[in-house]
Amino acid sequence: MAVSVIALAAVGCGESSTKSGSDDASESSSSGTYSGKGIGLAYDIGGRGDQSFNDAAYAGFQQADKEFKMGGRDVQPSDGESEADKVQRLTELAKAGYNPVIGVGYIYAPAVKEVAEKFPKTTFGIIDDEQTKAANVADMVFSEEQASYLAGVAAAKTSKAKHVGFIGGVDIPLIHKFGAGFVQGVKSVDPSIKIESQYLTETPAEGGFSSPDKGKEAASGQIEKGADVIYHAAGLSGQGVISEAAAKKVWAIGVDSDQYNQDALKAYKDYILGSALKNVGGAVYELAKSVHEGKPLTGVVRGDLKSGGVGFADSNPKYKAMTDVVAAVDKAKQDIVDGKVTVKTS
Repeated sequence: MAVSVIALAAVGCGESSTKSGSDDASESSSSGTYSGKGIGLAYDIGGRGDQSFNDAAYAGFQQADKEFKMGGRDVQPSDGESEADKVQRLTELAKAGYNPVIGVGYIYAPAVKEVAEKFPKTTFGIIDDEQTKAANVADMVFSEEQASYLAGVAAAKTSKAKHVGFIGGVDIPLIHKFGAGFVQGVKSVDPSIKIESQYLTETPAEGGFSSPDKGKEAASGQIEKGADVIYHAAGLSGQGVISEAAAKKVWAIGVDSDQYNQDALKAYKDYILGSALKNVGGAVYELAKSVHEGKPLTGVVRGDLKSGGVGFADSNPKYKAMTDVVAAVDKAKQDIVDGKVTVKTS
């Protein structure tokens, strides 16, 4: 999905952009009255332009603006910012009248909790966290392990060397879900396949999600060891994984967005086998839609294979031509949806 966003010059630390929707801040809908200036979107580490997680959120913003003329603002993070900076960013968005206000990434959880209490009439969304419990907060989470399982099946069926790799951005429970699903998917095809696995950094502040050079170096190491398919869950750092895979003529598997179709990665697209999708854009869109219609979502909203919240992108014609691989991935998906396979999260 594509989304249109706005940057906010006056919001705390970080750049922002602005896109205007309706000239009137209040729009009527068939099921309720929308009261707000549009969507307030605050990005995670890496910001807009990562061709992955944040860009997926931006796509949802654009779709909501296109359909509902909501407009809004999107705000970039700053390097080394504090928790207070996030609180200020969300506070300024809410105070300015944006509704909903969405924190893109679990790192916003404390800020969303604090600011939502101060603005009870504003709907807040937090992506990748379900700890914030409030009547005006929607916790938008995903079964990333399920999409990663499909990536593992695809990697195992495609690998000629019987040797694959996983690169996670940061060594945290959220990214462990990606790794666990991938490994289980690989082993479901062939338990003897060798799997390289590593995390780029221990903490987000060290750049695990925002350093293409770290991704490139990690991919180079795994390829030297013999891996011929590498799956990344590393945000902006994944661009380095993909570029290195292409340079060495091995397969890469993208994450969150359909990275085969990302303009910034088009030079490498022939080597992007597919992507483990996480419909962050859909989550942003659905929350904006619910607020616009006067029936805001609240509580935990989970996206999984059954609901279409996660999946595996098959845009690459070379992937589609591998009919045995496609069949294996489709069967794995159906088995998960039917409850025949339960994917581990760690």
